[in-house]
Amino acid sequence: MIRKRVLARGEVQGVGFRYHARAQALHLGLVGYARNRPDGTVELELEGLEASVSRMLRWLETGPRYAVVTALEVSDVATTGESEFQITG
Repeated sequence: MIRKRVLARGEVQGVGFRYHARAQALHLGLVGYARNRPDGTVELELEGLEASVSRMLRWLETGPRYAVVTALEVSDVATTGESEFQITG
């Protein structure tokens, strides 16, 4: 199991980004969270099998239909053993 923190930049708020990301994460068997940040970015933490996290990162490069992702900042973080994927903020 691995966990990544992702900061998505671009037109990522107000386009259903967090909800689509949650659906994709659940489809891939991932846990973690997605939340809007005051600076207009979306922060996510993704935990699961390395292959599933990699697939999610590829999906995040484009995001949902109306999003315009201009950059992803990805860093490793410690696993938490969470059991669900939450949307906050």
